Formats: sequence, structure tokens, C-alpha cells
Amino acid sequence: MAGVKRGSSPRAAVIGDVVASRRAADRSALHRRVSTALREVADGAIAAPAFSVGDEFQGSYPSVGTAIDAALRLRLLLAPEVDVRFGIGWGLVTVLDPETGIQDGPAWWAAREAIQATARTQRQPGFTLVRTTFRADKNTRADVAAVNAALICRDHLLGSLDGRSLRIVKGLMTGQTKKELAAAEGISASAVSQRASRDGLDLIVVASQYLRSLP
Repeated sequence: MAGVKRGSSPRAAVIGDVVASRRAADRSALHRRVSTALREVADGAIAAPAFSVGDEFQGSYPSVGTAIDAALRLRLLLAPEVDVRFGIGWGLVTVLDPETGIQDGPAWWAAREAIQATARTQRQPGFTLVRTTFRADKNTRADVAAVNAALICRDHLLGSLDGRSLRIVKGLMTGQTKKELAAAEGISASAVSQRASRDGLDLIVVASQYLRSLP
């Protein structure tokens, strides 16, 4: 096809959407809030994440790890009021129109397959808290199953948190100390440590660090 360019290196394409957005009382306010959060996770992106149509947004990152990290940070920025799900796909990208930035290719096909898998999976008993799925173009990676195993477990831990634990894990992810978080919550540092141990908050932070390092 004339004018079609193939990306020179693989990338991680991210497709996300807002869960149950049609039930939002103010869809315009919801759109503005998600748009603001998307701008906050644009650092390091190849294509900054932005709304594409309706409540769906798309972006791309240079590695699977940076894509997973951006998706997690976005989720934490919006939680608990706004729930989002993601599909992350690895592969090459075809630029169909350089002027408009319209893209196609294996990375996007994989991301579309992934977010459809997320939607199917979260409807299954025992998997309702899954929010992120990874797929890759054929024969490009050998770690797809391992990455999804980690994502399923991390999503379950995150989805099981109450409001206070969610606030604490948000703080831990941004480098706040447990002493600082205890002061903010009006509880003891010991209580924060006990909650972190009970709810797996430290595990979420460490798992996120491992996932962030993925090529």
C-alpha cells in the first residue's frame, strides 16, 4: 500500500476504557477527569494516551513494562470512583496517515484482542477483579503467560482493597513513607504496617517494580 510505513521497532500499544461508563451521572465530568489523568501518565510514551472514541483511550509505550506501569498509575489516579480496564499489545505498528497519526498493525491488533479478553475474563466467577490483559504478536515474546499470571494476581489484590488501603498503596507507589501515610490517615505507623502486611500492599509495590522492568 502506498504511503504505509512500518514501525522500525516493536512497541507496547495500550487500549483502555471506562467500566460501566454509561451509568455515570455526568459523562462530561467523567471525560474531563480521565483526560486529566491521561496527561499525567504521558511521560515516556511514544504516543501519549488520549481518548479515541467514546470512553475508549489509546496510547503506546517503548516497552511492556512502561505500558503496564502507565496503566497502573492511571488506574490509581482514578480509583475508586472511576474503574478502568486495559489491553496491552506488543508488536510492530503501521502508520497509515502520518499527518493525522492514524495507526494500525500487530501491536494494535494484539491490544484489541487483549482488552476484549479482559472484558470476557472479568465476567467469569472468581475473575471479576481482573482489569489488565497482555497479548503479543505471534512469535515475538515468550513471556506472555508469565506476565498475565502476574497481572491477574496483582489486579485481584488491588481490587480487594478498601478505601484506606487503596490510599496507602497509592502513597507507597509514589514514594511516601509509612510514617507519612500514617500521619495523613490519622493512625499509627504500626497500623499502617499491619494493614500493608494483611492486604498485601508491599507485595503490590514490589510486583509493580518487577513488572515495570519488563522490556
